[in-house]
Amino acid sequence: MSVHSFELLGADTKREHFEKRVGSLGVQVQTLVSGLGRGMQVIELSAGNTKVSVLPQRGMGIWKMISGELTLGWNSPVRGPVNPACVPLSEPSGLGWLDGFDELVARCGLVNNGAPDFDSQGKLLHGLHGRIANLPAHSLNVSIDDAAGTITLAGAVDETRFLVQSLQMKTSLVLSADRPCIEWTDTIENLSDRPTTFQMLYHINFGPPLLGAGAELVAAVEELAPRDAGSMSDIGTWNRYDSPCPGRAEQVHFATIRSHSEGVASAMLVAPDAKNAVCVAWRADTLPCFALWKNQGGLADGYVTGLEPATNFPNARSFEESQGRVVALGPHESVRFDLSLEHLSGSRLIERRKQIEAVMASRTAKMHEHPRSGWSAGASANR
Repeated sequence: MSVHSFELLGADTKREHFEKRVGSLGVQVQTLVSGLGRGMQVIELSAGNTKVSVLPQRGMGIWKMISGELTLGWNSPVRGPVNPACVPLSEPSGLGWLDGFDELVARCGLVNNGAPDFDSQGKLLHGLHGRIANLPAHSLNVSIDDAAGTITLAGAVDETRFLVQSLQMKTSLVLSADRPCIEWTDTIENLSDRPTTFQMLYHINFGPPLLGAGAELVAAVEELAPRDAGSMSDIGTWNRYDSPCPGRAEQVHFATIRSHSEGVASAMLVAPDAKNAVCVAWRADTLPCFALWKNQGGLADGYVTGLEPATNFPNARSFEESQGRVVALGPHESVRFDLSLEHLSGSRLIERRKQIEAVMASRTAKMHEHPRSGWSAGASANR
């Protein structure tokens, strides 16, 4: 076995420009020099016909994935990637996070992962989707194992405030030369001597060509409800998509997804031509909640859907805390999240769809026509 390991960013070294290739495996680090991304590093990993761009300064977010000739991601009106210095997270509206949003995979958390939260006087307590996607990584290391045909990127991100919380996310992302798939593990640790709580949500986003009129989401739903009144009209077509419609408002559905026998849940987005799909998979014991975000407005405004496994539903933290949907960590305790994102085509697509449909057929899903009490803030208590 031949393993090559390289430190990209550590306590004493900083490599702004770096490139290494071993056979079909490679890594390249570039630093952007203009626009909103000026000063940001982009780490491109390649394995066989798969390339993945990771943004270490944006919480190890995954910007794009290329599988053969297919690009996975979406076209945000935000021209990214955006340096966190240009993202006003403390803006009074609580929506500053949106100024930097254009990734394929954006992590949301760790203190808050949902809607903006305000106190009784209207003062912002927690901004939309939290801070982790705008915090820089450290201890970056890449390992190339040419015998196994894998390349691994590891790093850590700290979300710490003196006398408040001390959380660290260690992440390890793996690509394999023989499979168009990203696999990653995030471990969240409480570095403090005091107990704490946290939340995590994975905002995994797709636009054309996977998204379009006739695209379909395939998932073994256990229970599903519209997030709000504006989403109720879509409940009969929750898993199907329309053409872009300028001015159409976003619609969101909250759900729980049944897992396979191995405890893994998954959701598959099938392209309109049914020749390509992506499958997002995660462990349902640590990520028990799922949100489906459908933003079917105009192409220029960000025609996109989000598949979002999470520890909770993306409401304001105060509501989720009242429902017991925060993760408790004792001093120096940790929780691990395992996820994957795979491009599927041909027999692999057919096989995975049959697997999910077999789980779907095991029992009928419970569907709500109105927002469900306990899931959505303000929902009627008898629903």
